[in-house]
This record gives sequence, structure tokens and C-alpha cells, in this order.
Amino acid sequence: MAYTVTPTPAGPVGSQYCVCKVELSICGQNLLDRDVTSKSDPFCVLFMEVNGKWVELDRTETAVNNLNPAFAKKFIIDYHFEEVQKLKFALFDQDKSSTQLYEHDFLGEFSCTLGTIVSSKKITRTLLLGNGKPAGKGMITIAAQELSDNRVITLSMAGRKLDKKDLFGKSDPFLEFHKPGDDGKWMLVHRTEVIKYTLDPVWKPFTVPLVSLCDGDMEKLIKVVCYDYDSDGGHDFIGELQTSVARLCEAQDASPLELECINPKKQKKKKNYKNSGIIIVKSCKITRDFSFLDYILGGCQLMFTVGIDFTASNGNPQEPSSLHYINPLGTNEYLSAIWAVGQIIQDYDSDKMFPALGFGAQLPPDWKVSHEFAINFNPRNPFCSGVEGIVQAYSACLPHIRFYGPTNFSPIINHVARFAAQATQQETASQYFILLIITDGVISDMDETRHAVVQASKLPMSIIIVGVGNADFAAMEFLDGDSRVLHSNTGEEAVRDIVQFVPFRNFRNVPKETLAKAVLAELPQQVVQYFKHQNLPPINSEPA
Repeated sequence: MAYTVTPTPAGPVGSQYCVCKVELSICGQNLLDRDVTSKSDPFCVLFMEVNGKWVELDRTETAVNNLNPAFAKKFIIDYHFEEVQKLKFALFDQDKSSTQLYEHDFLGEFSCTLGTIVSSKKITRTLLLGNGKPAGKGMITIAAQELSDNRVITLSMAGRKLDKKDLFGKSDPFLEFHKPGDDGKWMLVHRTEVIKYTLDPVWKPFTVPLVSLCDGDMEKLIKVVCYDYDSDGGHDFIGELQTSVARLCEAQDASPLELECINPKKQKKKKNYKNSGIIIVKSCKITRDFSFLDYILGGCQLMFTVGIDFTASNGNPQEPSSLHYINPLGTNEYLSAIWAVGQIIQDYDSDKMFPALGFGAQLPPDWKVSHEFAINFNPRNPFCSGVEGIVQAYSACLPHIRFYGPTNFSPIINHVARFAAQATQQETASQYFILLIITDGVISDMDETRHAVVQASKLPMSIIIVGVGNADFAAMEFLDGDSRVLHSNTGEEAVRDIVQFVPFRNFRNVPKETLAKAVLAELPQQVVQYFKHQNLPPINSEPA
């Protein structure tokens, strides 16, 4: 999947983050029978919530006389990880040819997010009537599949005894790969580098998407053309050949595939013409370039942990000037950040039980300062049920702790890193850990935090930092390695950039969804990057 760099929060955020489509297949079971003389004739309508209103996206065909329909028509939706995409599936019994839904009998509906469907790959749920009660024994099954051919082809090419084209030296050969276009003309797909002064070139291996090379059709003819490079752009034609990816795949490391390079004009003129050299396919490998959605559909769970800053610089939570003060609307910047990130990520964790930790406070009964405590005061079970559970535990703990200091990040980062390290022992792409730290200011243990982040970069883990209030967040920008590679205090480099920092103040006057988009923009890349680096395919992936 293609993801872009986080946009500047002040401007509008478009749909430039994710370019992939999901296909949803719908089946119904035990639907209500609304027809007197025969069974219902059901069809399914898909709605999406847009600005608080349900908007119809598409409809299936009608299944005649069928209470257990499997609809042939699929729903295709653009998938955006960083958005909550609310969907509603409503079933109706077709009574008339009218397109107006009120003309048809209602058979029940089911609502959920697209994230819920893709994280489970397939769900079966009860259909509900308008009053919230079950629609008899009616059920709906929704299965998700990513619509993309993620195969890539890697070719190692060479040449032997190519025709000499230069008067005072040998040729400077390069290859071009073409496929047939819709207009019947050949379309350039890839050009190799030029190898100077040789009739026996060996080109660097290259990788292209299989869809680009042959539209995903292994039998489709492709054309390989060999030229002698001229700096004035008038490259001399050496020869060409036509083949298919299926044929190229016959090449193995031990036994290369040799194909004759033919110049048709020379072939016509010369009776004893053999060829203009040999093009050698040294190796041809087809693999899958897995996307974030491949890993999610494969069963990868996103494990979410929240770390909350309870240091004294936040101010007394009883006073409106405090960043922890809960206003009459029941919120503050800490809660806004928890909701923004949590409501997206919770769809990708099957049990929806999230550890919520605090740091920088003195705890009862002995009032010792802690930089890693469960905000539900249950260290053996720091889990909260869903985002609502985190919010409740946060509100409940405020009156019972004393804000103190310093602002130490490393204990909480190391806490989550221990679980991420345990997950690596499974050697499967089954879990990825996300730590959301919400803080009001300057880090006290910068050296330890840098070291903790560098070590965590080797693990299935990402860190999101949301800065609340108006403090100087230069240190956070330093940890977010977008512009430079982060080093630990001993000089060790981070293997990859795992920190995303966002100042909340940039999002105070924009829709709350904008914060989620900015905060989560880099996460899909980070998940894919980690598992690829470890050579771990999605759990239920098919071979290429």
C-alpha cells in the first residue's frame, strides 16, 4: 500500500493516505419470511456514515425465493486504516420494481466498522430490527478480501555475444521490457541500466510489480528489446524477443534460460543469419510484496497500551487551568488523544483489553513516586475494557494520586518492549505493539529514553507521542526520526523509525478525526517494514 508523509495538520486532510480496496462478500442465513405464498426475495444495501448521515453506497442483486442467500454481487470499498469507517448492511425483501427502499419489506440490519470486518476477515452477526431486537433467527455473514495483486517479479538478466554496433569499440547495451497496451501498441514497463563497452553484459537484478509487467497474466506475451546506447538519444537497435513470464520462470539459479535476440531486418536480408546474440535469464523469482492489510487479514493483532503523564507541571486537576482538568463536556486534551487513537486501534484487537499506565505521580499509601503504574491500581491486571474502560480508569484515578515528577519515558517504553520481545519468540506476524504516550513537556531521562527507543526499534513495536499543552516539544521532534536517524547515547543507530510525534495544539480547532489521521499515518508502514525486515509473511498467506 502507498502511504504518504503526514500532511501539515492545519490544512485539510484528503484521502491520500491509503490506496487499497476491500471486497466484501455477503451471505444471509435464516432470514425473515415476508412473503405469504413463497419465500422472501432478499437483497442487501450497503450504507456508509458520512458526516453523521447514512449514505447508500451500493446494492446486491435480488435472490429469488431464498432465505439463505449468497449474493454474487460484491461490495468494493476504499480502505483507510486511519479513519473510523462506519458501515450498515440492511436487507430487504423485494416486493416491487421500485428503487425506493420504503417500498420493500425490511428484513433486518447490522452495523459495524470496516476495521472490525478486516481484523476478523470474516464475521457472522445477528440481524436487528429497527427497535434493536433480533430479526427472528436472521444472521448476516460478511467476508473481506483485499483487491490487489501483490506479487512482484525479480529478474537477473545478462547477454552474450551481442552484435557490435560502435565503430571504434564494443556496444553499450541496455534492455527494455514492454507489454501490450489496450490500444494494441507495445507499452514500456522497465528499462535496465546501460553497461558500457561490452558484448557480454550482466545487468543488475531488478524488481517490478507483476501487474506492471504482464497485468498479472503469466501467459501474456511480453517483448524484450536490446539497444546500444548513444548519448544523443538515437540508440541503435540490436535485437528483440517475445516471451512470457511463465517462460521466464523456467530460469533457475543453477540452469539459466537462454533466449535468442533477433534483428528481423537482418534475419530477412541474410540467409545464414542466426541471431544478434543471446539474452540470458539468470534467475526469475516471483514473491509477494505484502501490504498492511495482508497482515491484518492474516490475523495480526494490534496490541494497544496507553502511557499517561501525571507530573506536577500539568497543574492541579481540580483547577480549570490544569491539562488534566475534566471540563463540563467531560473531556480534556488527554482524553481527546486517547479517544482519537484508541477508537481506531481497538478494532484490530480481538479482546479489546488495553493496559493503561501512568508515570510521574506519587501513589498511596506510602506516596512513593512511580514511573510505571497501572491507573486502575491493579498491577497484576492493568487491563481496561475498550477505550471506555481506559477513560473510566483515568477519571477514577485522578483524585487518588499526587502529581509529582520527573518526566521519565524509558520505564514505560521498556515495559511494553518486554511484551514485544516475548511476541518475537513465536516467529510469526501475529502481534504488533503500539504505545501511546501523552505528555505535557520535556523528557527528564533523555539518554535512557533514546536507548529504550533504539532497542525497541528491533521489536514489533511503535511509539506514538501526543504532546498536550504549550510546552517546548523539541525533544519529541528529536525522537521522531522523520528527518534523521535516531542514535542512542552510545551511538547505536535505530534500525527503523518507530516514533511518531504530534503536538495536540495543532489540532485544537479541527475535526477530531484529523488528529487520528496525523497520528496513525505512519503506523501501517512501520508494521509492514518490521515484518518484512524479519522475513515474516502474514500468518495465512498464500504462496506467490
